[in-house]
Amino acid sequence: MTAEPHISPRRFAAADLFAGLPGSALEHVAAAARTRRAPNGMRIFNQGDEGVRAHVVLEGGVKISQTGSDGGQVVMRFIGPNEMFGTVALFTDGSYPADATALTDTLEASWSEPELLNLMTRYPEIAVNAIRIIGKRLQEAQNRMRELATQRAERRIAHALVRLVRQFGGPTDAQMAIPFPLRRKDVADVAGTTLHTASRVLTGWEKAGLLASRRRRVTVLSPSDLLRIAEGPP
Repeated sequence: MTAEPHISPRRFAAADLFAGLPGSALEHVAAAARTRRAPNGMRIFNQGDEGVRAHVVLEGGVKISQTGSDGGQVVMRFIGPNEMFGTVALFTDGSYPADATALTDTLEASWSEPELLNLMTRYPEIAVNAIRIIGKRLQEAQNRMRELATQRAERRIAHALVRLVRQFGGPTDAQMAIPFPLRRKDVADVAGTTLHTASRVLTGWEKAGLLASRRRRVTVLSPSDLLRIAEGPP
């Protein structure tokens, strides 16, 4: 990683963790932040690392993956611009529960536990925002569990791609290139299916004109059609 010399406080206004803060508060947020650029593929932190920090993506994207006791690795979530990550570890056992890897050239900011708690004490809106974000992610995890229990793999894969389109700022009525390399195994992991099934479904959608893929770069040609598959009958 290389240090980023200066980030304007205005850059933090769009971050979900700092939503609604006045300019004076954003100045304190920026002053306490450690900002860095992580090149594509750089590991930002490792599962089990201590000395955790609260992180926010300002540009680019981050993949969160977890390794089990058998050595198998599973993608848990993708983090897009203005989203926080790694923060829950501050309030649990003090170690990161997963790896975080830059999906593309990424600019991220982070705060130590004392820095974040001081900001939360001074500006309670930050604590409220953090609770809302964690609640939203818990709801998303519950939805994914329900999908696993009740939906076919095709619908779960469609849900995964629609979430990525929305997460990275794309409309659901126009084509969008997902702005980082996306392996079929990654899609299988977040959709809770096998690599074979994900490959079969994605290949079928490419032939049908819903997707285009080149060198692991996926373009969703018809998000609205994928949304109809995701929300279709079980």
